[in-house]
Amino acid sequence: MGALKRMMAVALLAWAPAAASMSAPIPAFESLRESYRASDVLVLDRNGMPLQRVRSDFQGRRGDWLSLDEVSPALLKAVIQSEDRRFYTHHGVDARAVAAAAWATLMGSGQRGASTLTMQLAGLIENSHRRPAHGRGPLQKLDQAIYAQALERRWSKEQILEAYLNLVPFRGELVGVDALSRVLFQKHASGLDARESAIAAVMLRGPNVSADLLARRACGLLGRTRQDADCFDMKLFVEARLRNRSSPRFDRNELAPHFARWAVEQASSEPGEALRTSIDGALQREVLRIMNRRLHELTASHVRDAAVVVLDNASGEVLAYVGSSGQWSEAAWVDHAKARRQAGSTLKPFLYQQAIEQQRLTAVSLLDDGPLNLPTGNGLYIPRNYDERFSGWVSVRTALASSLNIPAVRALTMVTPDDFRRRLVQLGLPLEHNGDYYGYSLALGSADVSLLTLANAYRSLANQGRYSSVRLSVGGGTQARQVMDGGASWIVGDILSDAQARARTFGLDSPLTTPFWTAVKTGTSKDMRDNWTMGWSSRYTVGVWAGNSSGESMRDVSGVTGAGPIWHDVMVYLHGRAGSSQPSMPGRVRAGRVDFEGGIEPARLDYFVGDTLLAHVRPAESPQDGLYEAVRIISPADGTVVALDPDIPPRNQRVVFRASGAAPRPGDLAGWRIDGGKTVQEQEMLWLPRPGRHRVELLGKRGEVLDSVTLTVRGAVWAAQAAQDDYLACVATTSSC
Repeated sequence: MGALKRMMAVALLAWAPAAASMSAPIPAFESLRESYRASDVLVLDRNGMPLQRVRSDFQGRRGDWLSLDEVSPALLKAVIQSEDRRFYTHHGVDARAVAAAAWATLMGSGQRGASTLTMQLAGLIENSHRRPAHGRGPLQKLDQAIYAQALERRWSKEQILEAYLNLVPFRGELVGVDALSRVLFQKHASGLDARESAIAAVMLRGPNVSADLLARRACGLLGRTRQDADCFDMKLFVEARLRNRSSPRFDRNELAPHFARWAVEQASSEPGEALRTSIDGALQREVLRIMNRRLHELTASHVRDAAVVVLDNASGEVLAYVGSSGQWSEAAWVDHAKARRQAGSTLKPFLYQQAIEQQRLTAVSLLDDGPLNLPTGNGLYIPRNYDERFSGWVSVRTALASSLNIPAVRALTMVTPDDFRRRLVQLGLPLEHNGDYYGYSLALGSADVSLLTLANAYRSLANQGRYSSVRLSVGGGTQARQVMDGGASWIVGDILSDAQARARTFGLDSPLTTPFWTAVKTGTSKDMRDNWTMGWSSRYTVGVWAGNSSGESMRDVSGVTGAGPIWHDVMVYLHGRAGSSQPSMPGRVRAGRVDFEGGIEPARLDYFVGDTLLAHVRPAESPQDGLYEAVRIISPADGTVVALDPDIPPRNQRVVFRASGAAPRPGDLAGWRIDGGKTVQEQEMLWLPRPGRHRVELLGKRGEVLDSVTLTVRGAVWAAQAAQDDYLACVATTSSC
């Protein structure tokens, strides 16, 4: 009894300073509830509907604040039974529990807690009452008890219990009943049954104890509250629930995970905030449905991933944003709408727009879709068409709509890679090197771009050359600037909407054809790694990428069979109730009827900018007509020295003679002449070298010298060398001497 008297004396002596500590204010219940912040940012669509939760506070995992009527009655009963059985009868301090705890301490029968729910709540809302790591001393406990009594005078029992359940830590990083129920039990707190409620309640006494101890404590609690408590598989049940402790919320909305993280980052949102965005939730769901259905159809073609972006043409608002295919993807958290991939033919519209704007070309200008060899600093660049065939003379309209490669490269020789690169950068595309780095392959999309930036660049075409950045929220806007000529942009849109012009490559019945006006372009990167379909209507711009997260090649997939069907279905959904019509022709654009010499293409009505209008088109007669560079010798280089090896048969040491320009067509060259001898009528020949110094001339079809080089042959003198006349006679008839 002496020890008990000493404890009472200490309590009396401590009463005055403890009471003085009550200067710490007790918050109003309403202000505490309003200041509560979940650990997530709730991302909403443009209509205020939930899209996604994004974790932004990693100090604890807190859910939403729940009122008592949103919590299971079984849990309320279990918590009170486990933690504070006389909660509704005491005034903040349970004297009977304090006496029982003191007696247990004196008798050495182990520690017994005496803290009421109100006292525990005091430690949750007031830092000075938080439990230290080494435990509370008598003075701290008395201070906590006084604060709890004051709290009971200010708050109702229901408010105290509600605040406690929302602020108390349960297990690991789970704080509050909402986070516990949605993560650990994968249900709403209102649906917790008696067994789940018992497990939750005993966690409060020891949040991180073993599953075995939790099961035994839960069974004991059930035995005190229910006569039919069944603990047969309690341990297995507890272990299964604990495996969920790092799981996502059961009711999470996974509509826009990639966009939501981006939006939260851009808005610098705080935990617990609700962020309203530009996304249309209904459209987002439909885009996901369309993409998953189309990817299922492409399984045999080794296509597992896709991304889709939908932009509002006028405002730049992002209406739908799907960064990956989710369950189909091998890297579901990679945002493929922002990942940079080879652009393929999707850059061609900007190239032709620039050439038309500069009046280097018109929609009816003829380009030669024939063999092309271009010398570069890294060797010879030889572009090929997708189908490995040539179409001869084609108009710009046909070349762009049918996505022919060689005419695009010829157009780039006029615009130049450096100017084209500057234009693409002005449109927001992330080209980090100069034009020389990309070279002529830039016409065919050798640069890496993202779906988002590419879609916004296409939106500039839809807006007749005006560029502005995309928006992630509703309302407001950014100042648009005129980057491209409006008339040339309108003409490119007219070309890309021309089903007849694209029929050469895509046919008349393809996913690129819609029952309303749209302009569309496809693209496929090298080795079929990336597949694009980009296009716009009067109101929307839609961009689609299809491929694989790993970069693996697809099988037998093109823009019209891969990304094309997704693009088509999204466009049809967007304009299901309202059609789309072509924008009005700008005043600077003039229309005129054009015919083509020799019936190269059918006569038609076409469009021109400035004073480029013409009525009759004929093919260029020679490289000097202005559209083509002069033909020249590219192999061998002037001054080449050839060293012969006597141990190698002469026929295996031939020298290749090759010519190139921007347009070396059959019939443009008469052939080759060596040392003033007879002409060899070959576009490309294999020459059997003879020791000495030689002059090689490239002749035009009229016999004129187009280019010449000298080369020196050194080394072996063959024993069976043919006489010079016989050799030249052979060369004059064949390149296989």
